[in-house]
Amino acid sequence: MSVPTSAIAADTGIRALILHWRGNPDATYQSWFLWPERLKNFRSIRRGIQQVIAEIEENTFGTAYRGSSLETVVKSIAEQRQIFKGADHPFLWKPKLRIPDIYESRENQVAFGRFLNTCICCNTEAQLLAAIQRLDEKRIKGLGPAVANLMYFLHPTVIPPFNTAIVRGYNSLTAARVKLGDWSEYLAMRSGILRLVDQNRAMLSNDLGAIGGLLFDIGSGRYAAPPLHGDPETRAAWEADLARVREASAKEKKATEEARDNDRTHTEIQGWLRNLGLSLGFDVWVAANDRSRPFADGKLADGCMAQLPSSVAGGGDAVALIDIVWFTKEGAPTAAFEVEHTTSIYSGIIRLLDLAQGAALSDTLPLFLVAPDKRQKEVREQLLRPAFRAATGQLRLRYLPYGELEKNREAMARFGQGMKAVEAIAKQLV
Repeated sequence: MSVPTSAIAADTGIRALILHWRGNPDATYQSWFLWPERLKNFRSIRRGIQQVIAEIEENTFGTAYRGSSLETVVKSIAEQRQIFKGADHPFLWKPKLRIPDIYESRENQVAFGRFLNTCICCNTEAQLLAAIQRLDEKRIKGLGPAVANLMYFLHPTVIPPFNTAIVRGYNSLTAARVKLGDWSEYLAMRSGILRLVDQNRAMLSNDLGAIGGLLFDIGSGRYAAPPLHGDPETRAAWEADLARVREASAKEKKATEEARDNDRTHTEIQGWLRNLGLSLGFDVWVAANDRSRPFADGKLADGCMAQLPSSVAGGGDAVALIDIVWFTKEGAPTAAFEVEHTTSIYSGIIRLLDLAQGAALSDTLPLFLVAPDKRQKEVREQLLRPAFRAATGQLRLRYLPYGELEKNREAMARFGQGMKAVEAIAKQLV
């Protein structure tokens, strides 16, 4: 059976598009999918969803989105770069429409909680699809496929992310007519997305965030989809446009450069904490995904621990992604630091709480949220949120401003001893 010329053209066009997209530093592949901070969010978001489930089961979730544990989780998703911007909009309470109806209807709220619990517990594609079908049968007003963004962070190889731009990009790339707001439409799109990934396996990750990012960039107008027919002139014009993509948007380049500067600043603060810990006589662990970052004349992990000690074996995955952890020479954790330069304060707090609550560590372990001085108000506001207040009251979670660290780090390294100097400059905000 011969393959139509138009199909061959579309197939080679998609491959050309993916290659250009992967190589463009402004596209979501490099600026979001390969962004080291992205991986840190998976465990913390899972932890946050577990909190939502627990509050629904205990009937303490409340009747409003603002201030709820769900807002905490969705905000930490929405504040990631590019692709998830606006992910919180479908969950905002719209009183005139009375949607999404999971705040005022206890029955719908329980159904939503059970759905999330199934997604947390299950590990097969069939179970996830069955859970979606059961939720869809409830016909909960205003609760549609936007929930897939929560599911993606639980099962990234099975559930693709979802938003208007992704749907628009999928329709443009495949000539489909997927509509928003309906689970059956989302599942049809998901099947097509899996086929696209399978057909381009050498260039697309099993993590469906990659194809989601490609579709998002197409749907956002950053890339034009290849023509669906074999007209040479149309194809040549598209290829010319594709070749000019990297030069087309000065605004995107500026944003990318700023993001890189932010990453360098984040690394610099980690380097300060690394050097201070070593000077104070501690063994230092650098986040697993940051170890090879250039710093000073070497790498960030130079002189640091090559592997985590057995004392944190119960929570190795959580500890491994904390920006900096200090240990005694005997392998006991002494302090943990999360640096939040411009990234979400939500995520930093969740990761530290995840470390303390899930890694079988002592409640007396000092935890430090390290952030710019100008973010102190924001840090306090987040620590006062109902979703955090109870936990932070029981733990030694403090705010360490950049200014105090920069001003005092050399003196602490020279004359300091143990944790006293660091705790002296940190602030207890709640």
